[in-house]
Amino acid sequence: MVTLVVATSADPASIGPASSLLAMPGWHPGPSLQDDASYTNKEVRLIKLDKRLVVENHLDKRWEEATGETVDDVVFLSKHVASSNRPALTIHPIGTPHLREGEALTAGGKPGWAAPPNPRIGPWFRLLKNIANSHNLVPEFEVTLEATHHGPEINSPTMFVEIGSTEEYWKRQDAAQAIALLVWEGLGLGERIAVGNWSRDNDRNKILLGIGGGHYVPR
Repeated sequence: MVTLVVATSADPASIGPASSLLAMPGWHPGPSLQDDASYTNKEVRLIKLDKRLVVENHLDKRWEEATGETVDDVVFLSKHVASSNRPALTIHPIGTPHLREGEALTAGGKPGWAAPPNPRIGPWFRLLKNIANSHNLVPEFEVTLEATHHGPEINSPTMFVEIGSTEEYWKRQDAAQAIALLVWEGLGLGERIAVGNWSRDNDRNKILLGIGGGHYVPR
């Protein structure tokens, strides 16, 4: 079972954290996915694509077919866009359950669909807040959760981790390093254990389902 971390060169808020993550120890070249390079570190596979992430459908299935490795969960690194232009670090599940058949899919997905949320979301949100504070990104950057609002279509538990909200902030190296550290610590690539591992066999785990509300979950 492997975790896919997915980045794209088409997005500075994606390739920046990926580059910072790959600068950390333990990475080795991995198998290619069609023409896209990958890197391995323990049970983590980082894939570098060149297209918009929201159109990279069924990436988990494509990886399994190409490598024979079963995908446990997926983490996409991406930019965040907001009309407020406020700098932000965000985490969210994906899906387009608000769309009906025939409506335009401007950001991937499919009508009435949502991917299983990555169970790391809650613990990683708390970890991200700690990292952002320790790196003096707060209060300049807001650390927040978002609701589902885009694709790509995928079957594995998935989340997006994003830097927002304008090109100035997408390219911020300190924000990129914070996201890289989140992934590094969250997936247990250093000396600490992974954060947010979840087992359905543990009856102490609680499942929370939120329906409705605004785009930004804490509000």
